[in-house]
Amino acid sequence: MSKFLDQSRCLIIGEVAQSHDGSLGTAHAFIDAIAKAGADAIKFQTHIASAESTPAEPWRVKFSYQDATRYEYWKRMEFTPEGWQGLADHAAEKGLFFLSSPFSIEAVELLERIGMPAWKVASGEVNNKPMLERMLETGKPILLSTGMSNMDEIDDAVAYIRRKNVEHAVMQCTTAYPCPPEKIGLNLIPQLRERYGCAVGLSDHSGTIYAGLAAVTLGIEILEVHVALSREMFGPDVPASVTTGELSQLVEGIRFIERMRNNPVDKDAFAAEAQPLRNLFTKSVVAAADLSKGTTLEEKHLRVKKPGTGLPGERMKDILGKKLMRDIKMDEQILEGDFS
Repeated sequence: MSKFLDQSRCLIIGEVAQSHDGSLGTAHAFIDAIAKAGADAIKFQTHIASAESTPAEPWRVKFSYQDATRYEYWKRMEFTPEGWQGLADHAAEKGLFFLSSPFSIEAVELLERIGMPAWKVASGEVNNKPMLERMLETGKPILLSTGMSNMDEIDDAVAYIRRKNVEHAVMQCTTAYPCPPEKIGLNLIPQLRERYGCAVGLSDHSGTIYAGLAAVTLGIEILEVHVALSREMFGPDVPASVTTGELSQLVEGIRFIERMRNNPVDKDAFAAEAQPLRNLFTKSVVAAADLSKGTTLEEKHLRVKKPGTGLPGERMKDILGKKLMRDIKMDEQILEGDFS
């Protein structure tokens, strides 16, 4: 798990879900695009219709032009074991972690044979104890999404995972496509960390880069965002997705924020380092006109001007009433030793 999750570096997951629309070629295109954008992992969903559903399952939203039932849609989203293995191999070649959420024990078995570094538990599967038990038996980390769960259900799932002493992370998620800003729930991220004392993340359905950037400032270890190759793609996940171009911006922004968070600034130390700049931008006490030796200094004799290499401007009042010990020309700095 130490290789998979890092407190100083957010794991960025590009979620494809069903945006490949059953095309293995499109699924491979997603791997190339998400790798190019700089993400750390790509995630799919592994559906085996006969193992997870029945023909009576209703549509969440009837969007398909070619599938009469939800069950038929899941069938069309299936890839062969060889197809899944090819996707995993391609992801590895591109330097991506390969992840896929299973929706049945049969899907867990298929993905276990392929090999994955961790399990992502989808929001609707949090209470699926038989499937969760099979995941736990592998000893791999569990990334728990919480989109439809109340706190008692999350408590129960986390306690169930901890029985096996398996590393885990809890991810704030709101099941809405797209999710409006009022329902993203950034307030829950520190609450989840305090409540469970584990890594936390955000599974974002806003279709923007903003939620992810905001969450990273709170120190999340995992960010999952839905990705589309373009906004003109077909499918129910597209409105809740960022484009691959936006994903690239998101990655760049996250790495920028991490550098800020991982490098706290000491103001006193920085001021010392910035002394050459201070000399350029600050000001010193200078003569307002040509002044003769013996002049008793008054405000009318003095000005504060750049550079700041002489007597600091804030010392001007300290030398009022002092007598000059030498002649000083206009705009010449008045230094220590020039007055008594």
